Amino acid sequence: MSVSEGSVRDMLATNLRRARTERGLSISELSRRSKIGKATLSQLESGAGNPTIETVFSLSRVLEVPLSDLLDARPTSGLTVVRAEDVDTLSGEGVDLRPLQRIESGDTVFEVFDQQVRAGCRQESLGHVGTEHTIVQAGRLHVQVEGQEVELGPGDYVGFDGSLPHSYTANDETVRSVLLLQYRADQRLHLSEAAPADPSPTAD
Repeated sequence: MSVSEGSVRDMLATNLRRARTERGLSISELSRRSKIGKATLSQLESGAGNPTIETVFSLSRVLEVPLSDLLDARPTSGLTVVRAEDVDTLSGEGVDLRPLQRIESGDTVFEVFDQQVRAGCRQESLGHVGTEHTIVQAGRLHVQVEGQEVELGPGDYVGFDGSLPHSYTANDETVRSVLLLQYRADQRLHLSEAAPADPSPTAD
């Protein structure tokens, strides 16, 4: 995905409205389920918000759609090159994510991210749609999944059900890793279809 910050906001606005409408949720109900304020959701749907990792993953969890369907990372064919400087970074309390590619194979969808866990930081998640896979490239990563804990070093891998509460912690140095999120194809939004009629971003 190679887009400007403004276009990321615009695509999130369009896809968030579409997903919310398909689920038959008002902004008030989405706010209650996601624990994101109505004002923040209204800003996101109008393209004026500044989404964080926590916000986007929470919306992915509640709306039960892949992250890339909210950010509109479309698959490509042939040779694909993604330059680091051309990809927007989605940041959270302890993690910086750069979406690189979505891979579709049969009934399975994979999203590929470059992931950095900042030194001395912890990133928590209440859970989200899909299965999570992480391969550490540099540094030591502490992973906690619903009470189970493991420490990973370079070359190590961990996989788990992304719907479970989990956290990543980098203690002494920034951890570089590859994150893959795996989904069922039937969890995707129908991005090729026209957007639904304009539901007001502030509608209850």
